[in-house]
Amino acid sequence: MSSYSMAQVVSLTGINSHTLRKWESRYDFLVPERTDTNIRYYTDAQLKKLLNISILRSQGVRLSAIGKMTDEEIHKMVEDALIESNQDANVNALVLSMINLDEQEFDNIIKSQILKNGILTTFTEVIYPFLHKVGVLWGINKIMPAQEHFVSNLIRQKICSAIDLLPIAPKNAPKIILFLAEGENHEIGLLLAHFIAKQLGWRVFYLGQNVPHDNVKTMADLVKPNYLLTFFVTTTPSVVEEKVFKLSSEAKTPLLFSGSPINFEPNDNNMVTYLESPTDLIKVLETELPLV
Repeated sequence: MSSYSMAQVVSLTGINSHTLRKWESRYDFLVPERTDTNIRYYTDAQLKKLLNISILRSQGVRLSAIGKMTDEEIHKMVEDALIESNQDANVNALVLSMINLDEQEFDNIIKSQILKNGILTTFTEVIYPFLHKVGVLWGINKIMPAQEHFVSNLIRQKICSAIDLLPIAPKNAPKIILFLAEGENHEIGLLLAHFIAKQLGWRVFYLGQNVPHDNVKTMADLVKPNYLLTFFVTTTPSVVEEKVFKLSSEAKTPLLFSGSPINFEPNDNNMVTYLESPTDLIKVLETELPLV
């Protein structure tokens, strides 16, 4: 059984620490465990319940009413609420389905969001924040590799299917090379970028995971793209910084990157741009499109 600190629960559920303490003093349905030194921690079951509570609270359900429900009643209400829920509720529901390895629930949420909001909005406002929470869980060793691979493959299938439905851009369209550097294997963010660029009308040259540095340089020489784009899961800033500036300088091509940030002033190197979110990528790519 895993245990979670209050800070970790706040990151995963969006419920702030002041609220958690207030609930603890007022209600008896969710009491955290305590270490020998009296520090709060939460179990897997409590995290799941808090995720469900977060979903219902976003729908306006009063906590006093939730406290009187059985777990089965809570699950049923959550299921009904997700049909009309906001994005945060669906992100938390995806986290729950990952923890429970519930493929059907995961698929239902993604499909309903695509039907309601479209593919791009679903990817940028639901899947992207969900992947951030997966990263939090991964970083604190609270999910098994199998759970991460389980959801990554489901998302990968959705994005690849969406990419295949898009038309191929004309030869005179702006060009972008997408790749992951050597040692980088987490492909979901790169696939999302592929979908965004292709939908906006860019010619995408997708190289995939773990691409040797020399291969990137050779492709840049052949294709002469407007941009290179990559992602880093590596968390050591100095390692990321070294790779970023080596790629941009040797390929002589502007580099867009996301994932692990580094400390640099944009004016220091106008060949490098850090993307905080899919919205940043969309803004950059739209500026390069010809006026219609």
